[in-house]
Amino acid sequence: MDTPATGLTFRDATDADVDALVALVESAYRGDSSRAGWTTEADFLEGQRTDPEGVLEVIKGPESRLLTVERDGRIVACCQLEHRVDHAYFGMFAVTPTQQGTGLGKIVMAEAERLARETWGATEMRMAVINVREDLIAWYERRGYRRTGETHPFPYGDERYGIPLRADLRFEVLAKPLV
Repeated sequence: MDTPATGLTFRDATDADVDALVALVESAYRGDSSRAGWTTEADFLEGQRTDPEGVLEVIKGPESRLLTVERDGRIVACCQLEHRVDHAYFGMFAVTPTQQGTGLGKIVMAEAERLARETWGATEMRMAVINVREDLIAWYERRGYRRTGETHPFPYGDERYGIPLRADLRFEVLAKPLV
């Protein structure tokens, strides 16, 4: 879908996008490049955020899609949408660090919510955010998400999710009604 007002094109990712999407997600969360934006996790996680296999798994998943956002033919944002039994899941959200804070994330999130409602009839969107990301949690709360009180352990020892620099990490579940 092309949105002329913003110059953005939304589409489902393909196998050909895998390398560009891995690079985007890594640049938004890990290493020095992530410090150009505000979503960096570099202060509490090292190593990778995702890999080609993880991205392909989302692209190929029967109940998931990796929404890819382009501007001027370049991928500038993405997010995972997954249909679960009683809700939609939102993950792998990344915006190019130099375009963070421009309103692009709000536009992508609104489109993801619209797609979850229209494609799957989802009445709720959920996500898992690392608990120490108070600034990010506050951003989601300003968009109508609420803390559910549900948490999941961080996968310590599984370097596919990064190398933790602190021992108190866990995932906090946020949810928003899609009405």
